[in-house]
Amino acid sequence: MKVSENTSVAMPIKNMIGIVVVVAMGVFAYTEVTARLTSLETSRELFQADLLKKSEQKPTDQEQNMTNKVNIEFLKTQLEKALADVENLKDKVRKNGNGH
Repeated sequence: MKVSENTSVAMPIKNMIGIVVVVAMGVFAYTEVTARLTSLETSRELFQADLLKKSEQKPTDQEQNMTNKVNIEFLKTQLEKALADVENLKDKVRKNGNGH
């Protein structure tokens, strides 16, 4: 068989339409799969960014809570000392007989 510029190919129109439809469906399916993959990759990137942002905040919050706990303990001891001093002053005033 010799193939040249003048070689003709006979194909029924029904087969040609079928081939065109199959190719069009393949292109459409490829486009949809590509769009879905892009959407999933974007969602994953956003999720990872949010996760990193939250993981960065947590140690700071824990550190702040520890600082607050230390401050509360310090203030508690200072308040107890102040209350004891007030009671001592009240006792001294009562001993002097100037209590009202």
